[in-house]
Amino acid sequence: MNRLKFGAFLAPHHPIGEHPMLQFQRDLDLVEQLDKLGFDEFWCGEHHSTGWEMIASPEMFLAAAGQRSHRIKLGTGVVSLPYHHPFNVAQRIVQLDHMTGGRAIFGSGPGALPSDAYTLGIDPMLQRDRQDEAIGVIKKLLSGAPRFTHESDWFTLKDAALQLLPLQEDLPFAVASMISPSGMTLAGKYGAGVLSIGSTSTAGLQALPTQWKFAEDAAAKSGQIVNRKDWRIVMNWHIAETRELAREQAKHGLLRWHNEYTVGTLMRPGAETYKSADEAIDAMAFAEGSALVIGTPDDLIDAIKKMVDVSGGFGTVVGFVHDWATPRDNANSWDLVARYVVPAVNGYLDQYRESQQFVIDHREVFDRAGQAVVAKIMENERAVAAMQEQSNAQSAMQSHNAPDLSKAGK
Repeated sequence: MNRLKFGAFLAPHHPIGEHPMLQFQRDLDLVEQLDKLGFDEFWCGEHHSTGWEMIASPEMFLAAAGQRSHRIKLGTGVVSLPYHHPFNVAQRIVQLDHMTGGRAIFGSGPGALPSDAYTLGIDPMLQRDRQDEAIGVIKKLLSGAPRFTHESDWFTLKDAALQLLPLQEDLPFAVASMISPSGMTLAGKYGAGVLSIGSTSTAGLQALPTQWKFAEDAAAKSGQIVNRKDWRIVMNWHIAETRELAREQAKHGLLRWHNEYTVGTLMRPGAETYKSADEAIDAMAFAEGSALVIGTPDDLIDAIKKMVDVSGGFGTVVGFVHDWATPRDNANSWDLVARYVVPAVNGYLDQYRESQQFVIDHREVFDRAGQAVVAKIMENERAVAAMQEQSNAQSAMQSHNAPDLSKAGK
């Protein structure tokens, strides 16, 4: 299996009740932690309603995150393009790229929350077409194309060109994808990467095997190229030292998230409330075909490997940031992923284990080398006496392979 990159996706989904300022600060603390742990990417979204999803400007948040991190890539996950003039979006992405030292990734979507589109007076039937049109214009602007004019039924550009281009020569693009083919098709049309958010649901998992083909077909039709390494798949998880501990840490927050937000606020079709935390976690994390991983690092390792097999291969696994557990337990979950899951998935420890096994398998060879050293020592009476004295003083530390010098000197 090819090596995978690892990232995090912050919608965010914060339960109502905490001080918003402290929520923003804790989210920035998470970026700093992930950067230190070696994660490759961090994504955050744009939302304007529901109370739970309170980041209105991913560019502003990521600019702040850039000041508290050094190497992690920072992606808009996503900018809802129908809500903005494309020229302004292009300028903000360029500024973000410079302010973060060339670490920006531009992710776009049509807008996920119907309540956002309603507030802005946008017909939901027009959102995907507007995203499509905006991507074409933004890519043209970011490429440094000569001044051009573009007339649309929702925006106008006259003799437009950016006065500053991105710091990166080829700033990465990505398109959000749910379950329908539209996101993948759009990614293929423009040769962009993909951020598969729909994979966090059981239905999304079932759709994965056929998803990439939509991108490839659209790319071929448009004369573009898509690469599986640019495909990011989002997963839900909470990890602890034992499966029982992970379950206890996450179950009450999971129940609240499902009942209060998914069902009570978003009113997702077919979703029903659960009566208890145990019922919720059993149904959502431990049922056959579940898209959630609540367990140990080994459980997540197995789930990622299965995801690779099901999808046919992708480039980055992205964990959805949740508040199911306490801030301390959430932080520990990400720490465990970095310490144990990343190296296991990417084979970083394989050579360690090979070296260990080599030493075990060739024990006799190394024992003979030790015996040769001891034999040389025995030729010198003063060396034997010194070794005997040291052996008596440190007998508790004696290696099981070392000779008994008290007997050897007699």
